[in-house]
Amino acid sequence: MAKRVPPPEWAPYVRELGQELHRRRIAAGLSQEQLAAAAGITRVTYGQLEKGLSKADAIANPSLATLVALSNVLHVDVTELIPKGAPDISAWR
Repeated sequence: MAKRVPPPEWAPYVRELGQELHRRRIAAGLSQEQLAAAAGITRVTYGQLEKGLSKADAIANPSLATLVALSNVLHVDVTELIPKGAPDISAWR
């Protein structure tokens, strides 16, 4: 199965997610290293999520498990991290 590539309209949405992660991390008094380790991901992966990116400057598409792990460490519901007004990705294949 070919990997799905996020459409361009996904970029601003996932950047907003990254900004919310950053705000929540700072409010919790955690470093990127501390949050990433507690959530079971690498600091590099987490740092890229805050920028809305994944590997090689590609648009991030974090897994639900990653978002839930981050929300657990931040003591918030996962829905508080996810931006409102998701773009229409129904044609994304």
